Amino acid sequence: MSVADPAAVERSAIRKVSWRLVPFVALMFFINFLDRTAISFAGPNGMSKDLGLSAAQFGLAAGVFFIGYIVLEIPSNLALHKFGARRWLARIMVTWGIVSLLFTWVSSVNGLYALRFLLGVAEAGFFPGAILFLSMWVPARHRSHILALFYLAQPLTIVIGAPVAALLIDAHGLFGLAGWRIMFFGVAIPAILIGVLAWFYLTDKPSQASWLSAAERDWLSTELEAEEQQKGARAALARHGSPLAALTDGRVWMFSLMYFGLIYGLYALAFFLPTIIGGFETRFGTHFNVFQKGLITAIPYLPAAFVLFLWSRDATRRGVRSWHISLPSLIGAVSVPLALQMGSPSASIAVITVTACAIFAALPNFWALPARFLSGAAAAAGIALINTVGNVAGFVAPYVTGVAKDASGSYQLPMLIVGAMMLMSAVLALAIGRTRTRASLEPAQAH
Repeated sequence: MSVADPAAVERSAIRKVSWRLVPFVALMFFINFLDRTAISFAGPNGMSKDLGLSAAQFGLAAGVFFIGYIVLEIPSNLALHKFGARRWLARIMVTWGIVSLLFTWVSSVNGLYALRFLLGVAEAGFFPGAILFLSMWVPARHRSHILALFYLAQPLTIVIGAPVAALLIDAHGLFGLAGWRIMFFGVAIPAILIGVLAWFYLTDKPSQASWLSAAERDWLSTELEAEEQQKGARAALARHGSPLAALTDGRVWMFSLMYFGLIYGLYALAFFLPTIIGGFETRFGTHFNVFQKGLITAIPYLPAAFVLFLWSRDATRRGVRSWHISLPSLIGAVSVPLALQMGSPSASIAVITVTACAIFAALPNFWALPARFLSGAAAAAGIALINTVGNVAGFVAPYVTGVAKDASGSYQLPMLIVGAMMLMSAVLALAIGRTRTRASLEPAQAH
């Protein structure tokens, strides 16, 4: 087949982007999610006892990260749009790696709060910046596929990260440090190293990519420029690419609340699942060592990675539709309160696995929608706003979960709240699908 064939050039260009950029940015995301959730492994494995944390204090420490994250999210994403993704994402990663390293020596509750807040400040803008960066490399019809490959890093962080964290914790006494402190040290160093590498590895836009052929660079640049122009005809919001227009658009706020519900479920599960598994000893009389707990924590996320990929593949083939988000959200809303009603550890983990699959099926398909009607600086501001409002749930979910657990004495009430938040996301997905039927039915090409 001739390389001059447009279809061949398209396949080749998307394949190169998929292999060159997505795995590296996914690795950055892997380290990002591991660093921000490392506290969930440290808590039940010595940190809560050593620092004297209640469930509410642990939840506040987990959630205060998002206060700093939220404050600087939009300014950080606008800075990325101005200075370029290569420089800005590398800067973010090195900064959060340095802050993560300091957790090795935290010695008080207030010190833990302060470092979690600073970690949020350091990480601000990374996730929406990565979404924006990848969205600027592929046309809309390929975007859900690319974002699905990127999002695989999130469940795989737990699949791989939980056992690795357990092994680091089991190295108790190394350098005279408690195991949970060694774990913080071990997950911080890769962030610094990969952040430095990102400065030299990433490329800001297709026209600068020496690893693409001239035909591939021209095709990507032409397709993306044409798509930006088409967005102007699709929505008044995109005509001017105005950040202010994005911040006051009703659809952006609907997406924000939808994302809030999904993220509430994600972080309630991520921060408290190791603690819930630790509680199996009391509920069921079972006993697991640290490494076994790490493996059990990883169980729900491996099927979730497969479901994420297959569900997003279907969305890529059909075009992302509202039910690609509403159906898994509804399944999660029903399953998560049922998890703690089960009569055995295996049954509880099985239902939690269904919840994890539901959350990760919805998330990458969600992000394929906002980029359809936002462009330029409006995309930077709008995507950052959606992620900012959604990540308020990152603070609310662990804190409310901890307070509700302390108040009720169990995790059943907190999980009912998670179910309600995911039900809200399901309803909003259906509502936005009714108002955006034409965009939701946008055809997609498999490659």
